[in-house]
Order: sequence, then C-alpha cells, then structure tokens
Amino acid sequence: MSTKLSNGSTGSGQPGTNTITGMSATNSSNDSPDVQVTVKDLPIAFKVKYLGSQPATGLWGIKHTRLPVDHLVSVAKNLPPNRILPFCNLTVSLDGVKIESITSKLTSVSNFTIDTISYGVQDLVYTRVFAMIVVKENYNLKEKNPFDVHAFVCDSRAMARKLTFALAASFQDYSKRVKDSEDQNGSGVDSEKSLRKKFAIDLRTPEEMQQDITEQETEA
Repeated sequence: MSTKLSNGSTGSGQPGTNTITGMSATNSSNDSPDVQVTVKDLPIAFKVKYLGSQPATGLWGIKHTRLPVDHLVSVAKNLPPNRILPFCNLTVSLDGVKIESITSKLTSVSNFTIDTISYGVQDLVYTRVFAMIVVKENYNLKEKNPFDVHAFVCDSRAMARKLTFALAASFQDYSKRVKDSEDQNGSGVDSEKSLRKKFAIDLRTPEEMQQDITEQETEA
C-alpha cells in the first residue's frame, strides 16, 4: 500500500493551501510502532551525519531528490581517508528542522522553518538516507535553482523512516495552524496568503516507491 501526504495543488505550480489530502498519515503495515511519530512526540532529536546539499530542480517528488542524493553519496564515498562526514544533531519540532553540526573546533546551527521545507523522503536506493527540499531564503522564482536538497545519513533504515514521520507530524501541525488562522481571519486576507505553502511528505517505503515506479514504466 502506498502512503503519501501532500496538500491540494492549485495547478499553477505556485504554493497552494496547506492542507493534507489523500490517505491518512499512518504508516503501512510493514512498519513497526517504533518508527511512528505524532505531533505529541515533537520535538524529537536524531544524531545523523550530514551528507551535504545540492541544488534541486523542483519542489516536490523523489525525482528531484534522487540525483542530488546519488551525487552526495558518490562524493562521500570518495572523501580522503582523513575526512569524515560531520555529525549533526537534527531536531524536528513544530517550528521546523534545526541542524546542529558538531566538530572538534566549533558548532554551527542551521534552522529551516517549516514553511520553507517543501518535501521530505526516505531515499529509494540508499534507505538510510533522509532527504528534504528547502526553499532558499529570499528566493526568486526566476532563479534557475531556488531550491536545495539537504541529505542526512542515519544509523539505520528505521531511523530514516522515523525521521520522515517526524517531519510529517510537523507538516500536519503546520497545516492545521494555517487552516485555523484562515478560518478565523478569512482566506482572502493578504497576510494569510503569505502563509500558504505547498508541501509533500512521502511515507511510502522504498519498496513501495520502486513498485510504483515499475508500474508506471510498464504502463508507459
């Protein structure tokens, strides 16, 4: 069974209203309860390795994360012996994703608010990798690549799946907050239009994604 969380599309390619449609945000029967995350579990922290970032060619869909992940993994595999991927504390909260990179010399912190994250997925090929697409700050749609893919290596496939569910919970809460705000103030209020973002979180397992891709190719 495929499970995918996304919001309604305006059909214009622009960010749409933040609502969750389609199937429920529960995992498939193949997942253990240990990977399930709800809004009540947030914030939740993960210790991961940061693969890096690459430009994305679109906002939503694994087709826009696959090649960047392949490239980042290839670079990581060819690192010199004296270099390793940096360890990070990645925290998913109701506000978004906080990445605290820890090295022997300094600590850097990056914050991606939930309204700048458009997509999250457990990679299809490297199942310990979690990837998300982030809209650059002060982006211009005329830019060739106003979006970036950020990728992280988890200790296990189960952790990558749990991280995906954590982001899904954050998306779900954000969608509810925006909807409640629009209900109170009216969807036509200009200030609310700026809050509407389109996002997607893919909760299919790698096997389910591969099966769907194979079926699409067969139908073609």
